[in-house]
Amino acid sequence: MADRQSSGEAYWKANLRIIIISLIIWFICSFGFGIMLRPMLSGIMIGGTDLGFWFAQQGSILVFLALIFFYAVRMNKLDKEFGVDEE
Repeated sequence: MADRQSSGEAYWKANLRIIIISLIIWFICSFGFGIMLRPMLSGIMIGGTDLGFWFAQQGSILVFLALIFFYAVRMNKLDKEFGVDEE
């Protein structure tokens, strides 16, 4: 019983670590690059517009989509590692 409980705690600790890292990356890209650092990024051009505007309009959304795929792949690996996968 204690082994199962410690395994469950390790699983949720690893899960929370993935979530926290993903949220930090999302926050940095959306709020940091798109709002706070936008004036500093205005001199760098990408796709016909400055990088700060690009992060505010498209970049943060693309990073968010990449994070969704990262989370799904990483959680599938974590589920298999702890034996709680659906397959």
